[in-house]
Amino acid sequence: MNIIELIEKKKRGKEFSFDEWKFIVDGYMNDVIPDYQMSALFMAIYFKGMTLEETVNLTDLTVKSGDHLDFSDISNNFVDKHSTGGVGDKITLILLPILAAAGIECAKLSGRGLGKTGGTIDKLESIPGFDVNLSSEKFEELIRKNKVAISGQTKNLTPLDGKMYALRDITATIDIIPLIAVSIVSKKIAAGANHIILDVKCGEGAFMVDLASAKKLASTMRDVGKHLGRNISCVITNMNQPLGRAVGNAIEVIESIEFLKGNYTNDLCDLVFEQAALALLKTKKRKTREDAISFVKELIASGEALHQFGKIIEAQNGNSKVLNDYTLFPQAQNKIEIKSSQNGFVSNISAIKVSKACKLLGAGRIVKNAPIDLAAGVFLNKKYGEFVNKNDTIATLYFNKEENIEEAKQLVQTAFDFSLDKPNEQTMIYEIIE
Repeated sequence: MNIIELIEKKKRGKEFSFDEWKFIVDGYMNDVIPDYQMSALFMAIYFKGMTLEETVNLTDLTVKSGDHLDFSDISNNFVDKHSTGGVGDKITLILLPILAAAGIECAKLSGRGLGKTGGTIDKLESIPGFDVNLSSEKFEELIRKNKVAISGQTKNLTPLDGKMYALRDITATIDIIPLIAVSIVSKKIAAGANHIILDVKCGEGAFMVDLASAKKLASTMRDVGKHLGRNISCVITNMNQPLGRAVGNAIEVIESIEFLKGNYTNDLCDLVFEQAALALLKTKKRKTREDAISFVKELIASGEALHQFGKIIEAQNGNSKVLNDYTLFPQAQNKIEIKSSQNGFVSNISAIKVSKACKLLGAGRIVKNAPIDLAAGVFLNKKYGEFVNKNDTIATLYFNKEENIEEAKQLVQTAFDFSLDKPNEQTMIYEIIE
């Protein structure tokens, strides 16, 4: 067999056997199959898809491409949470300290840029000194010592996914349901998680634009998990508008810290509380959803969740002083305030326009492995449902490079829609698939 024949086979919509997938994986990992041929295969998969059996096989091979951590001697209740990626999606940064404060063991592997702004790992790198490039040995050491750690993909854990993910990010092939399932589920299994909570974003600012696609992805991941012996719950959530007020990297970490201090927007609150409650129920830490949410609020009010974030930062060589001194984060040299052109209630904020503006400001990647500006981003001074007077500041742009500023300003200005009547409250959670 050879890769050209396999690309042709997938182009015709045929199913690969396990041995064919193994041939592809071995060839790509050993640099026998180059990026441009893998890109062609990804595009063929985009149009022709993969069967559930293929998805299970590739997930299994991805897990086996590196180390596989096992913490069963510590607990059988390890939780990992992952998101399919969105605009202003900082849920992981908030949720992980809350779960740690609740006594839940968390082994978390995350990715970099998601085709929009940076990924969770990029955001964490805005914390001075924070080490996101843990070896599997160091990752395991921190888990055994602190029962919580978060790391980017390493050469040891799911290296195949790390290589494929970076290529998909810059070849317009991120939004392929079976490959998203492979990427997410493989990382969770390799990191030793027993209970996996997946936040499947749905809407304009997500890879799954419509509810039917989001449900398909959620069901695929749940089914792959079942075949590979993992308990997966999927929460399908609203991604039509940016989450929270901050979109970028450093500014999203700051907003996450503010959440843990009790200062949060309703959309973030809905998602964090529901997913935290789900983890507490899965691990039998609480018996009812209401009791679980009440417990989460207590952990925030007492300061324990914020304290746990500080412990996570220090354990990974970061400077925990950022929790109270935001000037320690990367600082943008320039800012521009965007003013409202009219009176009215904010009836919509286009997630896709805000994300495009962020990328123009430098907060996202266009080229594989390119550096990003951790200080750049967009802060939404006004959110959905809030009243705005003409000439009020509706958003603030933070940036260092001058090019593309006018285009970014125009995108953010036109991202806002207004109405004379106050809009209905947003539905943030569409469905939970278990």
